Amino acid sequence: MIPPGIFFLGRTVVLAISLYLGTVYLARFATKLGISLPPWILLLGATSSLPIGFALRILYIGIFRRRQAARMGARLAFPLEGKRFGNLDIMLKLVERFNNGYPGDALAEFVAKFGTCFNLRVMFEDLIFTVEPSHIKTILASDFENYVKGDELFRHTMSSVLGTGVFNSDGEMWKFHRSMTRPFFSHDRISHFNTFDRHAEDAITLMKARFRAGYPVDFQDLMSRFTLDSATEFLFGNCVHSLSAELPYPHNVATTEVLTGKAKIAEDFAQAFADAQTIIALRPRKGWIWPLFEIFKDNTATPMRIVNSFIDPILKEAIAKKQSHASGEKDVENDDATLLDHLVHMTTNPVVLKDEILNILIAGRDTTAGTLTVALYLLSTHPHVMTRLREEVMTKVGPTDRPTSNHIRDMKYLRAVINETMRVFSPVPFNIRESVNASTLPATSHLDKPIYVPPKTSIGYSVFLMHRRKDLWGPDADEFDPDRFLDERLHKYLTPKPFIFLPFNAGPRICLGQQFAYNEMSFMLIRLLQSFSSITLHPEAQHPDTLPPADWAHAEGRKSRERFWPKAHLTIYAHGGLWVRMTEAENAD
Repeated sequence: MIPPGIFFLGRTVVLAISLYLGTVYLARFATKLGISLPPWILLLGATSSLPIGFALRILYIGIFRRRQAARMGARLAFPLEGKRFGNLDIMLKLVERFNNGYPGDALAEFVAKFGTCFNLRVMFEDLIFTVEPSHIKTILASDFENYVKGDELFRHTMSSVLGTGVFNSDGEMWKFHRSMTRPFFSHDRISHFNTFDRHAEDAITLMKARFRAGYPVDFQDLMSRFTLDSATEFLFGNCVHSLSAELPYPHNVATTEVLTGKAKIAEDFAQAFADAQTIIALRPRKGWIWPLFEIFKDNTATPMRIVNSFIDPILKEAIAKKQSHASGEKDVENDDATLLDHLVHMTTNPVVLKDEILNILIAGRDTTAGTLTVALYLLSTHPHVMTRLREEVMTKVGPTDRPTSNHIRDMKYLRAVINETMRVFSPVPFNIRESVNASTLPATSHLDKPIYVPPKTSIGYSVFLMHRRKDLWGPDADEFDPDRFLDERLHKYLTPKPFIFLPFNAGPRICLGQQFAYNEMSFMLIRLLQSFSSITLHPEAQHPDTLPPADWAHAEGRKSRERFWPKAHLTIYAHGGLWVRMTEAENAD
């Protein structure tokens, strides 16, 4: 496969040659008219045609957009002005903070200085960024058709991992993928709860054994395995059995453990998939010149080879069964049918199937694992919430009974805990769209004008930052307090402005698996609190380089007191894991 950088350079070279030939043609035309030009002018014109053409294009676009905005009674988004050519310093700051900072660090600084909507203007290309609920509502719902994933800063950057799946497609292809998966998530399935129970029991058994041996556990690793086994079973009917492997030991404990068999395959797959997501999440932060950082190879190629080696045999088997009619009579509406059973009745195209499966795997596994990890972190740092939630579990479900969908629907505080977790640490912190036609975003105040959005313009938005805005959620927005979803604050803040809380997206692209995710997270938290009565963090078990940097103590807001390092690729996760000890409940089996 040709690296992205080669394509990028190829287009640039073609443009440069075209401008050069145009200059030569004009010179010859001038000669025919009797105008003699010295050689140095021809040479200067040929070599400077590309930068001059680029500069003239920027000038023309700027004038045109100001006039278009005025005609629409709007204004341009506030442009950030960096200290280096093309706002290169801003781009480098975004990349550096992505790698080494707190989620949204740099963008939060810009919001504090320049307001809730501005233009990053990376390398002279507009990149509007917003944390305004009315803008996000316009993008996701009220003007949905005009804001697509787009080619430049989404589909092109993500395609090497997401392909043309439901999260990386627009128009008819998106509708096709959406129609394929919608029926599978249309109702609660008993088989899902059976799956949750098997893998939750395996996970808790591993935890108890490790705690009894005197070691803490990386809860993030465990939840990644729990959600991976659950997801691969309900997606493929082919569990990877990652929970069959030994749990990792703290970084300072010597061990000769070597993964083999299915455990190694599962570990390699999970790590490769995470690496691929990190790579594609970093690309948009480099703007339209990101291919220049991948001239010699597509950085996702190596991890995706591992991912494909795991996925491809499963797809081939499913397609072969369908084509040989071995499963042709299987009722895809049957409660035991997997998503892959359902999909192969819609298409046997292996590329379409793989793209959709990988897209749903990110949604069905990574977001849930991240939210469960952060939920346990927040419970460990807020023991009064842990105590109250455990009381609800004991009252509604009991110490040993298996949770049901009826139990979960009846547990108001549990739902509030999950919602507050997703408010403070949004599962998908950042997202991006591209405008189709010229349009406007609503004014941010009655004294302001609407904001002009040019056609084919990238628009980034952050649910993570919006969820923490004190003007939207109150002065305690940085605090973890599940009661805000139960007391008068619910009616004061969220009820009149529902678009300030968007953990599952909104509009036509709202998450199809929303109820599935609530069920899986609720089930696991209930089982955990039936089994354990207290949680303590043990950050000393992880590598020191993955602990929150010391200078965070002088920062503002939550960052100053964070006891783990939250990071994000496409989804939120704990850098270096979340190492904990838990006390077994007296009435647990």
